[in-house]
Amino acid sequence: MIIEGQAAIVTGGASGLGEATARELARLGAKVAVLDVNLEMAQSVAKDIGGIACQCDITNTDSVVAALAKATAAHGPARILMNIAGIGSAKRIVQKDGSPAPLEDFARVVNVNLIGSYNVSRFFAAECAKLAPMADGERGVMMFTASVAAFDGQVGQQAYSASKGGLVGMTLPMARDLAQHAIRVCTVAPGLFSTPLMRQLPEAVQQSLAASIPFPPRLGKPEEFAQLACHIVTNNHLNGEVIRLDGALRMAPR
Repeated sequence: MIIEGQAAIVTGGASGLGEATARELARLGAKVAVLDVNLEMAQSVAKDIGGIACQCDITNTDSVVAALAKATAAHGPARILMNIAGIGSAKRIVQKDGSPAPLEDFARVVNVNLIGSYNVSRFFAAECAKLAPMADGERGVMMFTASVAAFDGQVGQQAYSASKGGLVGMTLPMARDLAQHAIRVCTVAPGLFSTPLMRQLPEAVQQSLAASIPFPPRLGKPEEFAQLACHIVTNNHLNGEVIRLDGALRMAPR
């Protein structure tokens, strides 16, 4: 798919990997809707790239429907969906006081990362399937954002790893399901990236994490994630695939 001129939706587009992807799509000529729970930050990014900001809680169906409707009214039907919104968590199953980990925390992470991503995708796919095929026969493409934690989850990452593993497991069956509608589905599993959340850690910790990456021995750049996300859009034979983007990193148990 040629990105130029296409309407694109980026969840979690107000910061980090989502912001970088929104900016790269806009640079390549897409009409970008920046969806995020933080409307002020989404508006700032949208203003910079000539896009539109839509406040959206991906776990809330009414919020998703309203955000997608706003994006469609501004840019027309979207053919590109980048599912990047997500949250993290780290809790031991048995807490220091001997109590079990709170179920609410596990459910919250799975609800946002897995169910929320599916929630946006089902509405996008239903509308995209109604569009006329393009010259190459394709109607649309969507990407999920997993993590290397889906494969190498560390101590305390049960909820996060389960949510990201769910996205990995959903990729192929969703690609097979949507093949009849000519909509491609891929997932990127990033490793350690220099995001706002990562930059909140002490510098020494960031350097230690970077040193654990075989090559290049540094944190990933959000722009590198964005470049891969956009390549998935432009490479029509990429479908049903999960791509690790991690510098050959394999996470240690802790």
